[in-house]
Amino acid sequence: MNPKGPRTKPASQPIGAAQLHTPLARMLRPLVRLCIRGGMTFPALTQLLRELFVNVAEHDFALEGKEQTDSRVSLLTGIHRKEVARLRGAGAPVNVVPATLSRTSAIIARWLAAPEFTDQKGDPRPLPRTAEGGKPSFETLVESITKDVRPRAVLDEWLDRKLVVINASDEIMLVEEAFVPHGDDDRKWHYLGRNLHDHVAAAEANVSSEMPPFLERAVHYDGLSAKLAKKLEARSRELAMEALKVANREANRALAKDKGGDHRWNFGIYIYREGPPSDDDSDENGKA
Repeated sequence: MNPKGPRTKPASQPIGAAQLHTPLARMLRPLVRLCIRGGMTFPALTQLLRELFVNVAEHDFALEGKEQTDSRVSLLTGIHRKEVARLRGAGAPVNVVPATLSRTSAIIARWLAAPEFTDQKGDPRPLPRTAEGGKPSFETLVESITKDVRPRAVLDEWLDRKLVVINASDEIMLVEEAFVPHGDDDRKWHYLGRNLHDHVAAAEANVSSEMPPFLERAVHYDGLSAKLAKKLEARSRELAMEALKVANREANRALAKDKGGDHRWNFGIYIYREGPPSDDDSDENGKA
């Protein structure tokens, strides 16, 4: 199973395995921590990596005009040819967006972007359940994205997920925390895979090219007091949310005039704050 994406071109910058050791160890450490916390053992992760190595070598490193062979995949990955033959075509994990997640994201994005659903500040307006004459309402919001699901069913689902609340005027209000999945919400696992993939993919493309094709920058300071670190985190959250809202509004409006195609775009921002292990606020580190 071939994940969607361009076939890998030869790196213009030669990369040695020794150069990868330190950055990979640092990058993988929090993922190993997540694996241990989630009960994924080393043998299970090894099997997943084995499948991924074969899948990536098979599809992303095929030579133009030539059939990819078990021997070449074995040469690229260091995995025995018999094991390669067994794993090829087995179907490594691919990026599949759950239908409910795709629908929810599209509706929320429109609520945050379309002029009829936002106030003068650009914030999402409280919406009545229905309105006459096609005026803005939760019903018209949902129907602007999909007519396959009844607005009442979407509302019930969102109330259960605490994405929205009903105010005293019987209007539906989007909860700010709706942007951040909590608890058993399956969205958080999808976003974990998608956002980490895209960030690492951008970084990989940048270090493999003479001219980095993607913007990947960070502002960072060390040696801060806990008070200043928290203050900077709070301010950066405000700046980040404003940037995301502006990007969403422009993209959502441009989408209405776009002819469509097979490309995708992801604009992400991360914030991380870290203190010593004994810090009482350590559980809050990294939330963004």
